[in-house]
Amino acid sequence: MANRVVDARGRSCPEPVIMTKTALEKYSPPLEVLVDNEVAKENVTRFAKSKGFQVKVTEYDEEFKLEISK
Repeated sequence: MANRVVDARGRSCPEPVIMTKTALEKYSPPLEVLVDNEVAKENVTRFAKSKGFQVKVTEYDEEFKLEISK
């Protein structure tokens, strides 16, 4: 389980990506990002992968948990 959580639910892009970027600059993975829409899920996943991280996505009742790791 991740030791840091970014709760970006209720935020529209690009805010979840910016929040994830800020958290990754401050903390090293693992990191959990919580989002509640498909666009944010795709954008955060794309961003994290572009930085060389692995992303595991789990869906819970129309919300997504993205586990970002090295």
